[in-house]
Amino acid sequence: MNSPTSLATTSASGQLEKTHLRLGFVALSDAAPLVAAKLLEFGHAHGLTLELSRQPSWAAVRDKLLSGDLDAAHALYGLVYGVQLGLGGPQTEMAVLMVLNRNGQAITLSNRLADALAEHGTLPRALATLGRKPVFAQTFPTGTHAMWLYYWLASQGVDPLRGIESVAIPPPQMVAALADDKLDGLCVGEPWNAQAEAQGVGRTIAYTSDVWPDHPDKVLACRRDFVSANPNAARALVQTMLEACRWLDGAGHREEIARWLARPEYVGIDEALIAARLGDQIAASSPGGLPIRFFDNGAVNYPHAFEGAWFLTQFERWGMIDARAEYADVAARINQTQLYREAAVTVNVAVPEKGASQVLIDGETWREDTSPTAYAQRFPIRR
Repeated sequence: MNSPTSLATTSASGQLEKTHLRLGFVALSDAAPLVAAKLLEFGHAHGLTLELSRQPSWAAVRDKLLSGDLDAAHALYGLVYGVQLGLGGPQTEMAVLMVLNRNGQAITLSNRLADALAEHGTLPRALATLGRKPVFAQTFPTGTHAMWLYYWLASQGVDPLRGIESVAIPPPQMVAALADDKLDGLCVGEPWNAQAEAQGVGRTIAYTSDVWPDHPDKVLACRRDFVSANPNAARALVQTMLEACRWLDGAGHREEIARWLARPEYVGIDEALIAARLGDQIAASSPGGLPIRFFDNGAVNYPHAFEGAWFLTQFERWGMIDARAEYADVAARINQTQLYREAAVTVNVAVPEKGASQVLIDGETWREDTSPTAYAQRFPIRR
């Protein structure tokens, strides 16, 4: 992989170019770093005042980032990479400033399909009992949930391009669609899987950590020109979010953030449903289920370019882009690793030497020295 690059060059004075930043988020438990940063005002120590703006969908996050209504946002990793390539929106140079969380997403099936899976043993046999093409929901065409869902389906022997109908639904609308019998399954972040189970309209069958243990999911994202024009403010924002992520690892703080997320202006559902999957309960309920991670002394947050390149291999796998050779270069331009390093050292956050090698659900290994081009070509189920 290429060496770290950064568009951010510290001005001689070190003065912040902007001190009031407007940040977008979607109603999900993994917006916790933004909510903690705002309510505890971690930005003040770094010269920033944060304003949070809840958005109804990932498409709205995209649109407001591109229009400049938002300075930065809690965003799907795959959304950022899609916009960079002109997929699902006008092509725009984008930046990933840091990873906000790992794990914390799940795949939930309708009760009917979950019962059929239990009875027939395999997903293809269970789907055959429906007597029609099954409908699965994800949250954005190039987003992480689409990629986790397609990868999981393929690992179960189901072709996501030919065997299902895939629809994009905003996270807060997922449970209602499942309850109205419009969906057979979905992939979404918490707390919406927990709510589906609590309402008795679906059952969580797999966690996305079953697909890729400790996978990156949401990132702090912005347009690339924001970093170029506001290098000190961008760095201060990363420092602020690292402080918030560190706070989330403190004793009792997951319970506290669950109470805050339950407020109507954030997620707006029962605190107990949010708290249920912010702790260690997931690991207790599933052999491959791993708890959501926000910090772990910075191991969560470093924006490894090779992790971003994985999404490009999946875009190719599912026919969203043609094969190309420069995936590593694209990822190195998007992921602001040098800016992150500069921010991390000022708030005493360790920077990992290298990313961890991971074995995914189908036995494929993804690591820093994996050839993205070869990897994208070796799946038996693909375009």
